[in-house]
Amino acid sequence: MHGVLLLALAFAGVERGEARFEPTAAEPQVPERFRLEPAQYAYELHPLRTTAGYTVSALRFPSPITSPDPANNTVHAEYFRPVGAGRRPAVVVLHILGADFALSRYLCARLADRGVAALFVKLPYYGERRPEGGEQRFLSADIERSVSSMRQGVCDVRRASGWLAGRPEIDARRLGVTGISLGGIVSSIAVAVDPALSCGAFLLAGGDLARVLWEMPEGRKYRKLWVDSGRTFDDLKKLTDPYDPLSYAHRLVGKRLLMIAGNVDEVVPPASARALWEAAGRPPIHWLDCGHYSAAGYLLPAVRETVEFFAAE
Repeated sequence: MHGVLLLALAFAGVERGEARFEPTAAEPQVPERFRLEPAQYAYELHPLRTTAGYTVSALRFPSPITSPDPANNTVHAEYFRPVGAGRRPAVVVLHILGADFALSRYLCARLADRGVAALFVKLPYYGERRPEGGEQRFLSADIERSVSSMRQGVCDVRRASGWLAGRPEIDARRLGVTGISLGGIVSSIAVAVDPALSCGAFLLAGGDLARVLWEMPEGRKYRKLWVDSGRTFDDLKKLTDPYDPLSYAHRLVGKRLLMIAGNVDEVVPPASARALWEAAGRPPIHWLDCGHYSAAGYLLPAVRETVEFFAAE
């Protein structure tokens, strides 16, 4: 079980402390690129607002992966903590490729309303993690950096869930991850590789990452640059397979899962969702009558289903 040593000092409402990531005994079985060593690190938790049912605080801690961009090496997150006594289940929430943080915050708020602690984590090169004035992005023509960002994102989720596990208000046996689109893809890898994560809900996500990147509408300009450089689809597949959910989906079998997919999704096609579903042991899946972009009209019921899934844990 993840261990976190809390040495917190509260000053003017700000909590500063030292947390410790302690891998489980199963860490040697974690794929090497996502494996983490024991580590002690500083964190800061700044209060943002309080509602009748939960508090929201800004969390910062160092990424376990060092990228060439210093701003990207601090993880920024928002912690939605339900009020009341007792240990709660907790969920790491990840955002979409388009960085619609409002949607992630809405999901976190609804989880907290149901007594589930939620930690909204910003992925590499999003929000405060993007170097000022820089052109760096999680997904860009620099595919090598994009797959490095995928690795860093998964490892950031692992450290984030470890931070949650050490909180006195959290039940470390009931930790999960959820996300939509890009967030769903990263979530599926994190839940697969991390022995301490027991459940996950993956929305508009799937496997066969090379095919998704090759055919997605947002990837046309990157595909052209890739081809113009003399590289092929097979080259892309070799580069991305180590970061493809299908490479690790067999590790999802036996975990508590939910998938929500679009039956005419033009970004993560139904075949990709089905491939992940099959490889993960055919967990419960709900097919929405929509595409990737038209899913906006279905997100409220999808959020409700996701919240109920974690609240029942």
